[in-house]
Amino acid sequence: MATSIKDVAREANVSIATVSRVLNDIDVVNEDTKKRVLEAIKKLGYRPNIVARSLKTQRTKTIGILVPDISSGFYPEIVRGAEDVSNIYDYNVILCNSDFDSEKEKEYLRVLSEKMVDGVIYMSSSLEGEILSLINELSLRTILVETKDKEESLPSVTIDNIKATYDATKHLINKGLKKIAFVGVTKDNMNAWSDRYIGYENAMNDSNLPIDEDLVFLKDLKVKSGYDAVEKFESLNKRCEAVVCASDEIAMGVINAFRDRGINVPEDVSVIGFNNNAFASVFYPKLTTINQPSYDMGSVAMRMLIKMLSKKQSEQDETKEKSQYVLDYSLIERESCK
Repeated sequence: MATSIKDVAREANVSIATVSRVLNDIDVVNEDTKKRVLEAIKKLGYRPNIVARSLKTQRTKTIGILVPDISSGFYPEIVRGAEDVSNIYDYNVILCNSDFDSEKEKEYLRVLSEKMVDGVIYMSSSLEGEILSLINELSLRTILVETKDKEESLPSVTIDNIKATYDATKHLINKGLKKIAFVGVTKDNMNAWSDRYIGYENAMNDSNLPIDEDLVFLKDLKVKSGYDAVEKFESLNKRCEAVVCASDEIAMGVINAFRDRGINVPEDVSVIGFNNNAFASVFYPKLTTINQPSYDMGSVAMRMLIKMLSKKQSEQDETKEKSQYVLDYSLIERESCK
């Protein structure tokens, strides 16, 4: 038979109300009594009924984390950072993978709302108006990670994606390379990935270098896109001196495609990635890339969300705290550039 809150109260020699206050972290219980209750909970192996508890507190101690691609080498580290912080504060995590599908994102937001999560850490493939409206409609307390909405209406944790890709492109230009291709995502998308094309474009324009549209391939962030991009360049008889990639996965696809055609990296062409994912330092050749502090992005976002949840709405309205965090990035030089 499962242990009940009555059993805990009997073991600790306190009232059921006192056990409830300890479980809900209400500060009116003195330390000695609180310690006795916690010892009784541990001894009896008591686990509170989350559903019943949430009806009283309007809290489930659960956070939803929505990622666009859990198979990526980048997002798991963000999730790990978020989960490590959630464990410190006794929050549970529900992980959702959208496969870069905005319809799946909308469905998961509805599911998380039905599950009565306290808040959401959201990595979106597209911050289109419908999704932002849905977040407001469902009253989901949300922190964006990696990207931010145009109006900055939602708190976010990002890096400066435009400047990062600008720096990556200038790194190649400063090496004397001029014919530079780009593989990534269209700049018309409302997300961090589209900002990376803008950074490339700005660096080329500022250096008075022409952008050859035949050397621009815009699709998604996967390995196959990198491979397909090189196939396209080769079919058009277009050769480049370097390729700026919007993800490390793309960079790996680009390098493999060049290798299959007898084109050597970095001897014949330089390739630079983005993210510094788990494979960037062990792939051959090791990738020069932009390092995003992925673990920190997750942990900062979770701390922001839990801090938000710990305050009453009136307190949040009165306190204008910083809500747009832009973390530092770095360029890591390895072996894929001359």
